[in-house]
Amino acid sequence: MDRAGALAGLNRRLLEAFSRRTTGALRGIVPLRVALPHIEPFLALNVAKEVRKDALVIRRAAACVTAPDAALARSLLESARAIDREFLGEVARFPVRIEIPYGRIEQPRLRRIECGLELAHLVLEGWRRGARLREVLPREGLRERLRELLELYAQETQALSHSVRLPGPLALLREQLARGLLGVMREAAAQLSAQAASAVHRPRPIALQGMPR
Repeated sequence: MDRAGALAGLNRRLLEAFSRRTTGALRGIVPLRVALPHIEPFLALNVAKEVRKDALVIRRAAACVTAPDAALARSLLESARAIDREFLGEVARFPVRIEIPYGRIEQPRLRRIECGLELAHLVLEGWRRGARLREVLPREGLRERLRELLELYAQETQALSHSVRLPGPLALLREQLARGLLGVMREAAAQLSAQAASAVHRPRPIALQGMPR
C-alpha cells in the first residue's frame, strides 16, 4: 500500500471508531434512544462520506511539493459538495429528510480541510524521510491536532443534524438530538484523540504495524 493510502486507512479507522463511540453514547440518552433507529443509517452514511472526503484531502496533500495553500483547500471544498450530492441521493431511501445547510457548515468544513491538509502533508513528508509518526509529532501535538479535527467534524455533523427531518412525532426530538449529538461527539473527540496519540507513542505502536515508515 502507498503512503497516502496507508494514512487514509488510519484516518478511516479513526472516524469509524469515532462514529461507534458516538452511537453508543447516544443509546445511553433515553429520549434520543427512540430516534436512534431512524438516524443510525444516516450516521453510518455520514461517516462513509467523510472518510471519502478525508481520503481526497490526503491524496491531494501527498501530491503537494510544497506546503498546501488556501487555494487548494478552497478547491477541495468544491469537491466536497460533489460527494454531498451523492450522499443526499443515498439517504433519500430512508425515512428522514436532509438539507445541507452550507451557510452553517462551510466555515468548520473549510477549517477541517485546512487542518487535514497540513497534518497529512506533515506526516507524509516525515514518512518519506524515513521517520515514524511518533517522531514527526510529539504526543501532545498529535493529540491536539486529532482533537481539533474531530471537533470540527462534530461541529459540521451537528449543523447537519439541525436539518434532519424525522418522521411523525419524532420531529419534536430534532433540537434535542442536535444538542445531545454535539456534546457526545465532543466528549468522544477528547477521549479518542488522547487514546490514539498515546497508542502512537507506545514503544511499539500497534496502530502503525505494517504501515510504511
